[in-house]
Amino acid sequence: MSKIIEGFSPFQGEHCETTAMGNLLQFAGVRLSEPMLFGLGQGLGFIYWDSKGMDFPFIGGRVKPDELAACIASRLNLIIKAQETSSIEKAWQNVRSFIECGIPVGLKLDSYYLDYFTNKVHFAAHYAVIYGMDDEYAYMADTRQQGGLVKTSLAHLAMARNAKGPMSSRNRSFTIEPIGTHPPLMPAVRSSLTKNAHDYLNPPIRNMGNKGIMKMSNEILKWPSRSKNFEHDLCLTALLMERAGTGGALFRNLYRDFLKECVDLFGDPKVEQAYLGFTEIAPMWVNVSSLIDLAGRTGNQQELNQVSKLLLEIADKERVAMEFLCNE
Repeated sequence: MSKIIEGFSPFQGEHCETTAMGNLLQFAGVRLSEPMLFGLGQGLGFIYWDSKGMDFPFIGGRVKPDELAACIASRLNLIIKAQETSSIEKAWQNVRSFIECGIPVGLKLDSYYLDYFTNKVHFAAHYAVIYGMDDEYAYMADTRQQGGLVKTSLAHLAMARNAKGPMSSRNRSFTIEPIGTHPPLMPAVRSSLTKNAHDYLNPPIRNMGNKGIMKMSNEILKWPSRSKNFEHDLCLTALLMERAGTGGALFRNLYRDFLKECVDLFGDPKVEQAYLGFTEIAPMWVNVSSLIDLAGRTGNQQELNQVSKLLLEIADKERVAMEFLCNE
């Protein structure tokens, strides 16, 4: 059978989770920019993640998967109805029942298996929306980088949804359900600003938030001995930081643009100071990824020394910016 949801048009976004939520919200008649969704989701963060089972450390610039969507829904007075199952057949039934009723569905999956991803890297916390199907293909809405409206075989989609590994879920699918009138945007934004800043400045462990950036400053000097394939590991890390759906500058571009919208909304001087701070911070993160890439391509460890010092500058600037928001 074939079923394509009528009236579905793609939300244009850079980051997969905000784009997925943007697609579901837009279809439901709620139109907000991607930076606003990222900010309402209290999305800004940092993690330096390393363990014995990993080939190389992972650098992340946002909160944990699923948390961003949950925060967006909470701030907008919505409910996310999520379903997970270890059964591939049940997982597909969960999705198909909504599509047949004309409701698009968010999916969490490993992008490695999707037909339209040409850069084959395992990442099990990718998000996309399915809005149609036939006997062979699933019709999807993904980020702008992937082309907006795309398709992948049902067999490959099943593999992507059922993948195991870091940040994976058991065939997770989700829809949004309104629970009443939407709250005024300004109080929701103010609460998100304060909570995101507090969490960033007070991480539960030292490899997260502002402390995590300082930890990376120290750990990056050990990368030459940590890596088994120096060029591959560093160039891939730089690519993921800058171009893998982060919106550039490890999500700092998105957060900067969110702060600009906040300034336009209510003109708070402290928010404006934070915005001005992130206009300086974002290019510094671009410089970090560029230097890491250069170190990988040349084998010159001097670039890593520069990155180490630059990270300490970034940590100080982000601390100051987030303190403005924490006291907003």
